[in-house]
Amino acid sequence: MIDPRIGRIVVGEDELSERVAALGKQITADYTDRPPLLVGVLKGAFMFMSDLSRSIDLPVEFDFMAVASYGSSTRTSGVVRIVKDLDIELTGRHVVIVEDIVDSGLTLAYLRKTLAARRPASLEVCALLLKEGLQKEEPDLKYVGFRIPPDFVIGYGLDVAERYRNLPYVAEYAGSKQS
Repeated sequence: MIDPRIGRIVVGEDELSERVAALGKQITADYTDRPPLLVGVLKGAFMFMSDLSRSIDLPVEFDFMAVASYGSSTRTSGVVRIVKDLDIELTGRHVVIVEDIVDSGLTLAYLRKTLAARRPASLEVCALLLKEGLQKEEPDLKYVGFRIPPDFVIGYGLDVAERYRNLPYVAEYAGSKQS
């Protein structure tokens, strides 16, 4: 079934696979003597974090947070709230936040401030996608998968109203152009 709300493919399946493997190798090299705790931001980052973790050749640990800033809309509300907090203590840990996408940077700034207050040994970010031109200043991201145009995208964990997360690629959401 062809869904007219799925627009052009922004990042294909093969590109995703290759870049995620490269990010995993880079994290492996950077954290050789200090395996990191990967903190996945639910729900969007779950596919990326799953594939990324299998590309990291270290005994990494996992935890997850859920934050909300979108609801079922295609635009951020501007208010970030924690829906599910971490279970693991961060003090003295090397932490890599695994994000699906950085738009305005509001959610990421909130996460960084919140997690830094928990005194990790280090705190870095690995974002699959960075939307260009939406941040007031260049975000400090150690690992970036792809820089993309500022269109609303779906697939590979990214959704609109909980749909399209299972697409094996990242595509524009054409449904927002019809509204």
